[in-house]
Amino acid sequence: MTAAVDALVARMTELLEPLQRAADPARHFLGTYLRTTRAVGAALDAGLFEDPGWVSDWDVDFAELYLDALEAHRHDQAAVPGPWRLAFGADPALPPEAHVLLGMNAHINLDLPQSLLRVIPPRDFADAGVLARRRRDHERIDGVLAARVAAEDVALERAGGRRTRVDRVLAPVNRRASRLLLRESRRKVWANTSALHAARVESAEACARRLAELERAATDRVQDLLRPGPVLIRLAVHGFGVTLGSAPTGPG
Repeated sequence: MTAAVDALVARMTELLEPLQRAADPARHFLGTYLRTTRAVGAALDAGLFEDPGWVSDWDVDFAELYLDALEAHRHDQAAVPGPWRLAFGADPALPPEAHVLLGMNAHINLDLPQSLLRVIPPRDFADAGVLARRRRDHERIDGVLAARVAAEDVALERAGGRRTRVDRVLAPVNRRASRLLLRESRRKVWANTSALHAARVESAEACARRLAELERAATDRVQDLLRPGPVLIRLAVHGFGVTLGSAPTGPG
């Protein structure tokens, strides 16, 4: 792993230990994220990415948006973005996989487009070759995450996840569905990143408006997942990701 990813793993480990001691439900997503970060580090070592330096920078920047929200939640919940307030405030009695789903949804829908915008400057958006490399490396992350699905399913079951006999029979189907949802959400993330970039080029105020719109959409999505009823059906109908609408015209 790069030094930056090593430092990220160390920060995650330090934050995870007190959560585990307190049996805080936030430990489920952070534990999953820590294992995934190690997998990304291994993929960097294996030469999976076209631009490993950029992927390392992006991996750290992306994770820090979540970690900063996690730490802020302890001190000033009102300062935490809406999707994370809902995810961190979810019923502790929910099964581990539900807490992981909420964390993933908030992180991918809200944080990922912002992080990509931060690590892809306007000059890279203007260079078709560079932008294509960035997008391919973005898509390669899907492979790393997909390779973790089965192992994370086992880890969550050991952590207390609820598994009936039917759940175990359907596990391969659910794992395939998870991979499809990840791909669907990442396509939307790329579209949202492009929309944020267009707003950034327009003005700082336009970008701020679009970021606020993204936060509202991501908050609504987490709220929808928290409603009683069959979550998988709602995911099948609405998808995992959110989509920014067309940019408003005229004075805003």
